[in-house]
Amino acid sequence: MKTVRTASVNDTPMSREADEAVRILRAGGIILYPTDTVWGLGCDATNAAAVQRIYDLKRSVNKKSMLVLCASPDMVVRYVNRAPGIALEVMELATSPLTLILPGAVGVAENLIPDEGTLGVRVPDHAFCQRMLRGLGRPIVSTSANLTGEATPTGLQEVAREIVEGVDFVVDPRFEGKPTRKASSIVAFGEGGEVKVIRE
Repeated sequence: MKTVRTASVNDTPMSREADEAVRILRAGGIILYPTDTVWGLGCDATNAAAVQRIYDLKRSVNKKSMLVLCASPDMVVRYVNRAPGIALEVMELATSPLTLILPGAVGVAENLIPDEGTLGVRVPDHAFCQRMLRGLGRPIVSTSANLTGEATPTGLQEVAREIVEGVDFVVDPRFEGKPTRKASSIVAFGEGGEVKVIRE
């Protein structure tokens, strides 16, 4: 009797592409990938050597330019241990891309954490990013895919050749989805619930 192979529910072009990206991330690689805002440079946020490669590629040492993407608020609280409850409520109620700067960064690469001990976090509303995040099981660094001092590219075609050639994997642009093509809003929270809008 002939056996007919049936495709797994997860065996789609997007899942295969995301699985390959996750393989690269697990191996310490850096990727160029679409998000719900603009194209970003990313790596496993717990791998300091990979984080350093992104700094080198961007010609930057600005820790505040680096945020991480998390699959859910549950993942966020594993990597920031002093975030006020109101911050997570704001995150869940956000209707557009929102990065929160939260106190008490833990568990990520030390070279991601600025002197004040905060971490920029965002839960992306983006199918490909979510597939990668769930596959990796850890936060993924997200920083704009530009050389320091140059404009933030809104699409892959605007990314400098030096950046494209400096990464280990470029995600197929067909998984871009419908990005906003502009950077997220940024709001910082103090341990006591103090709020400061950094970027609207």
